[in-house]
Amino acid sequence: MLGSCPVRSPTCDEIEGVEVALEFGLWNVDGDPVRMAPVPMALESRLERLLEADPSLLGQDVLIVGRQVPTDYGKYVDLLALDEEGNLLVFELKRDRTPREVVAQLLDYGSWVVGLGYEDIKQIFATRSAISLDEAFDKRFGRPLPDELNTEHALTIVASSLDASTERIVDYLNRQFGVPINAAFFNYFEHDDHSYLARTWLVADGADATAPSSIRRSKATATWNGTDWYASFGTDGGKRSWEDARRYGFVSAGGGEWYSRTLKSLPPGARVMVCIPKQGYVGVGEVMGPATPFAEAIVDHEGQQRKLSELPLTGDYTHPPATDGSDSREYVVPVTWIRTVAEPQAFWKTGMFANQNSACKLRNQFTIDEVTREFGIDE
Repeated sequence: MLGSCPVRSPTCDEIEGVEVALEFGLWNVDGDPVRMAPVPMALESRLERLLEADPSLLGQDVLIVGRQVPTDYGKYVDLLALDEEGNLLVFELKRDRTPREVVAQLLDYGSWVVGLGYEDIKQIFATRSAISLDEAFDKRFGRPLPDELNTEHALTIVASSLDASTERIVDYLNRQFGVPINAAFFNYFEHDDHSYLARTWLVADGADATAPSSIRRSKATATWNGTDWYASFGTDGGKRSWEDARRYGFVSAGGGEWYSRTLKSLPPGARVMVCIPKQGYVGVGEVMGPATPFAEAIVDHEGQQRKLSELPLTGDYTHPPATDGSDSREYVVPVTWIRTVAEPQAFWKTGMFANQNSACKLRNQFTIDEVTREFGIDE
């Protein structure tokens, strides 16, 4: 039987001016406790493959974007990953003890990573995967790929140990200047033909201590084509009817200013892709006018301009007044449909964009491509 006992990593202000080495202990407790000595891992690349196969070994939920990723400076990043928020994580692996020069190397990688844009990251991932980054991200985290990637980043040295000066430098940069750098330690043990890995962190709290950089870059945002918008058509348990919207040409939202506010941003002339929450995409059309309250909304029905409220409707588009006096009315945006399907035929694919807002700019090219293909729309 094997047991482990990690020794805590003291902070600099706990024992001021005294250097304390970080340590991890492992004991065989089948009989009297026998401490096991870590042994060098035969190949650094083996650890790299293990981490790529199971990133949870790092103690973080991440998606590996690339392995041995070439930089613009002739160097190679061992592992490049994304976290659930779309932040980039750089992992530099070193076998056995690591000289302090690796810190400079990692900072150099950071200077390259900070300039990676949305399309750069998708391209790096495409070189190692048969599926798109959108699909892989959704499968890993259960949510669509964010519109913004690499707004923050973190740097991690992965090693079996660090020399004392490197420990001081990493701790100093992290704690005093907020540089998003940390070190993860993997000790390798062998016992009775079995191999074991033990992990701990240099800076307390592990992954949380790799404070991401606050640098933001516009090119980290997916490019918007200036035309496509997303609209969420919440049926609200049957209160709204998608068949009404298909028949009379509109999308709507209301019941509170939070719901109607974004719908009002839909501009005339925009192409809108409509999604029923938890169902999928059901329509693509062109916005024909601004949002107006349901009682005043005009739609084009059978070649005539008609008040929507006077037409036979399945849904109920009225709301009780808000107790705080805010606008709770349903707002309607007229749409000329290019193609629609009934709700049971809603189209959805892992990795596609969905949002709680009633409307927003659609930057997710994967969604645009899949919807136009499925609906037979020629770009």
